[in-house]
Amino acid sequence: MFYHRGKQIYLICGSTDMRKGTDGLSAIVNLQHICDSYESAMFIFCNRSRSRNRVKILEWGNDGFWLYQKRLEKGTFPWTKDGDMRRAASLK
Repeated sequence: MFYHRGKQIYLICGSTDMRKGTDGLSAIVNLQHICDSYESAMFIFCNRSRSRNRVKILEWGNDGFWLYQKRLEKGTFPWTKDGDMRRAASLK
């Protein structure tokens, strides 16, 4: 799996409604039982497969969530169409 600042990074496969904010995205993580603690992880979500030009990253800070967003002007993010979550391979 990927690590960033000592945190595990989870790619949430399939498409996610990008209108969701911190509450909606954290609910997805809870409902899928992805991990035990928000503190040790970051979660990356991508929009629908037709455009795949946006990602959101959900991260827990010391006292609340951070929500990062990236939108590509041209091109798409490579993303799996599979509906389940997978852990990414390790980067060193």
